[in-house]
Amino acid sequence: MEKEKTFAGFPSCVNPAQLQADIAVIGIPYGTPYAPEKTPHCLHAPEAIRRESNRYKDDPLAWDFDLNGTLLGDSSIQVVDCGNLPGSQNDPEGNRDRAQEAVASILAKNAIPLVLGGDDSVPIPVMCAYAGGEPFHVLQLDAHIDWRDSVGGVRKGYSSTMRRASELDSVVGIVQAGMRGAGSARTEERRAAANYGAEIVLAKTLMRKGSEAVLRYIPEGGRCFLTIDFDVLDPSVMPAVGAPTPGGLNYQTLIDIIHGAAMRTKIVGVCLVEFAPEADLHNLSAVTAMRIAWNVIGALARV
Repeated sequence: MEKEKTFAGFPSCVNPAQLQADIAVIGIPYGTPYAPEKTPHCLHAPEAIRRESNRYKDDPLAWDFDLNGTLLGDSSIQVVDCGNLPGSQNDPEGNRDRAQEAVASILAKNAIPLVLGGDDSVPIPVMCAYAGGEPFHVLQLDAHIDWRDSVGGVRKGYSSTMRRASELDSVVGIVQAGMRGAGSARTEERRAAANYGAEIVLAKTLMRKGSEAVLRYIPEGGRCFLTIDFDVLDPSVMPAVGAPTPGGLNYQTLIDIIHGAAMRTKIVGVCLVEFAPEADLHNLSAVTAMRIAWNVIGALARV
């Protein structure tokens, strides 16, 4: 991958098994689709996010008021971009295998994967890559709880992400925040989440009480896997998502959660999913998605 096409111009590493870095950005555009005959709505999201991260080549060295410093600050951490995983909308099992293998390779090098999806089925194989490792909590920021057991016979699609996470031995707790409106969940799914013990913080609660309304459920000093479905943001901030729903979080609240989680716990991986570039308005969503990824890196550089 050419340097100018990597995220923020970071060095490239086409083989995750050979990387030497603390953070590895990797695009996983293919997941487990419900309609394989249709082009995935998030297929071009990783490239769109990378493109926005390179609008101004000096940005990584510029003062960033979200971070109160430059992107990496005084940190000596190394960030690389592993490019995009190949895949096919007609090969969901292969997509999952490749994703799990790539993330496992990154983890074997003691690096933190920052995944640019892809739809919300992508976190399923990503979390599976942590099997056999130390346990962690999942922090999901999303408009929907994603507890369907199956949809049309598909058990690893984007409406089943948290149900599958709850079945993993490495996952010891689930915190979900930003929920609002009506999605695919029915009473059965809401009951399944409650029976598991998932902590669900509604969007309206977050907007009234701030980031501490969700951070209080993340054990201090523990390990946390962060997955962000961009539809957690209000459509006025992030219009280009598969299921826009009014009443979502604003940008600053989401940034506060990211930085608060990084200070409170050890973030072991991050997935950013459900950005649909073809539905964008004035490039607003691409810029916002990039800034979220940028803040994730900046937050990890400061812990």
